[in-house]
Amino acid sequence: MNRKFVAKSNFVLRRVLNSEDNIDILKEFIEVILDIKIKEAQINPYLEKRKNNLPAEENFGIADLRIKTNENEELNIGIQIIDGEHILTKMFLYYAQIYSNQLEYDDNREIAKTITINILDFIFTKETKYHSRMVLKEKEIEDTVKDYLEMHILELPKFAMKIRKEMNLKEAWMNYLRGDNIEEAIKKSKKIEKLDDILKKYWREEVME
Repeated sequence: MNRKFVAKSNFVLRRVLNSEDNIDILKEFIEVILDIKIKEAQINPYLEKRKNNLPAEENFGIADLRIKTNENEELNIGIQIIDGEHILTKMFLYYAQIYSNQLEYDDNREIAKTITINILDFIFTKETKYHSRMVLKEKEIEDTVKDYLEMHILELPKFAMKIRKEMNLKEAWMNYLRGDNIEEAIKKSKKIEKLDDILKKYWREEVME
């Protein structure tokens, strides 16, 4: 994984990304991972507002956003890096946190479908592909089926960049997360370049406690 955010990875990225100035970085990342186009994005203020009072089991995750797609679908999105043990438990606990955080908006909006993006620096699933989608489905009347829960899993060790002339935007983000071909990834995306500059500044100014 990229060494610029491997230490306390969720904490560092939460510190540098949870601001309106940097929501464009989160927006591009979500768009390329979920293959959607975002019309509006807003950071849920829950974590920042309660950061000094959060119990340990809730004090994780990088970002919590409410987005509206170009098709006017509203989604609640959470992003986290996972390590250690009890991985599946952490995924479900985080999903529950991001889903319930919607109640903190205080603007009478309806509860939206929640999607989480989970970044792993190790192999977890039996899938050969690096990007997996976990969905629980609810059977409804007339045999219609809708997604009820959706979690995306990015397993960084499984990503292998095939040698070719140019990487696409998703590959640029995966390379940057892995810490591979960083300069090429930065050339591909102004948002990745912006994030890299922010992280460099953060670590220059970081004071060890």
